[in-house]
Amino acid sequence: EGATFIKSALEGESFGMSGAKIIIEEFLVGEEISVFALTDGKSIKYLSVAQDHKRVFEGDKGPNTGGMGAYASTSLASPRLMEHVHNTIIIPTLETLKSQGIVYKGVLYAGLILTSKGPQVLEYNCRFGDPETQVLLPLLETDFALLVKAVVEEELESLEINLSPKKAVCFVAASGGYPGDYTKNKVIHGLDKTSSLVFHAGTKKEKHEILTNGGRVLNIVVLANTIKEARKKALVELEKISFEAMHYRKDIALKELTRPLVSVIMGSESDLPILKETLKIF
Repeated sequence: EGATFIKSALEGESFGMSGAKIIIEEFLVGEEISVFALTDGKSIKYLSVAQDHKRVFEGDKGPNTGGMGAYASTSLASPRLMEHVHNTIIIPTLETLKSQGIVYKGVLYAGLILTSKGPQVLEYNCRFGDPETQVLLPLLETDFALLVKAVVEEELESLEINLSPKKAVCFVAASGGYPGDYTKNKVIHGLDKTSSLVFHAGTKKEKHEILTNGGRVLNIVVLANTIKEARKKALVELEKISFEAMHYRKDIALKELTRPLVSVIMGSESDLPILKETLKIF
């Protein structure tokens, strides 16, 4: 698979001239989380931690996409893990920028892989993520305008960021064939029947109809007290919406529902007593 991808990139089939030069990096094994640090150049605060689902098919199969869905918050982001990320990743990054004369203000989105060696940086973005933002902002109870103002005026430390205790799940409705070739101009039905948050991504309006106009077409977002409840409601809402060749993953956030036991098994030495008691059940 790697050799086929490299050949496709270098010969210009996949990315044109952008693929003329490639970098081969270490392959990181583990689950991915999206950490969103806000900074005014002096202090740092965090939004909810999300998990994206990049592969196009269920079970994390198929090619990567811009994101087929996300949820927040995730149980992977324990206080202990976030303290480690703060001290060993976020702070050193911002301090290095300062040493280069860059006072960074805004959002620093770190895409991390939770490897057996600890969290490793897969990518950085100087922007909010998609589709993570669709679950982050509905959980933000602090006025977003005040947050932006505090960052710009270097008053972030004095602003309290309140996050909802609820969970948010986002399902992406994509055009059939995405991320490869796909068709546009398909009429979208049922938008007037849904009661969920619907963020338009690849759509356009012609006369009185909403048409598909991109690979990722709609983002269906539901907030609920639990991930299980949010998933269930979102899938019901998705059944109300349709367009020709519509595709979406039904397993968004499903890992979160089966993670507690896995987290214990993959935990630290301090978790061993809990693990021993858990194994007795079996």
